[in-house]
Amino acid sequence: MKPAILRHPRIVAAGTVIFLALICAAPVFAQEEGPETTTTGWIFRWLNFAIVLIAIIWAFSKASPYFRARTESIQAAVAEGTRAREEAEAKKRDAEARLANLPAEIDALKAQARRDAEADRERIKATTREEAAKVERAADIEIAAAERAAVLSLKSIAARLAVERAEVLLREQITPGSDSVIVSVFVADLASNGSAN
Repeated sequence: MKPAILRHPRIVAAGTVIFLALICAAPVFAQEEGPETTTTGWIFRWLNFAIVLIAIIWAFSKASPYFRARTESIQAAVAEGTRAREEAEAKKRDAEARLANLPAEIDALKAQARRDAEADRERIKATTREEAAKVERAADIEIAAAERAAVLSLKSIAARLAVERAEVLLREQITPGSDSVIVSVFVADLASNGSAN
C-alpha cells in the first residue's frame, strides 16, 4: 500500500522536479572556491540554477498531459485486467461448482433417462395391446363374416341337395298312374276351394 503522500500525482511530480534540480545544481555548488566566490558569482549561480529549474518545470508541464494520459491508460488497462481477472475467477468458480455437481447431474440424467425409457416402454406396450386388440377385433369380424358366408353356402348346398334328392325321390315315386291321381286330387282341391269362396 502506498503512503498517503505518494497518492497525489502533483506532490510526486513536484518532489521529482526538486530532486532533479538539486542533482543538476550539485556540480555547481560542489566546485572549489575560486574567482566566482564573489556576490556576482553567487548571483549567476543562482540565476543559472533558476533557469535550469524553470526549464525543468516547463518541460514537466508540457509533458504532464502525456504522462497524465499515459497514467490514465495504464489505470484503465489495470482496471480492465482486474475486471477480466474477476470474470475469469467467476467463470472458474462456476466451472468448479459445475464439476463438483457433475456426479449428481449425471445421476439425475441417468434417473431421468430410466424414467423416460420406462415411460416409453409402457407407452409401447399400451400401443401394442391396442394394436393387438384391433387385429383381434378385425380377425373376429373376418371370422364371423366367413362363418356367415360358410353357413349361407352350406344352406345353399343343403337346399340344392335337398331339391335334387326330392327330385330323385319324386321321379322314383311318381308313375303315370300316380300322376293322374295327383292331378285329380289337385283338381278336387281347386273345386272345393272354389265352391267355398
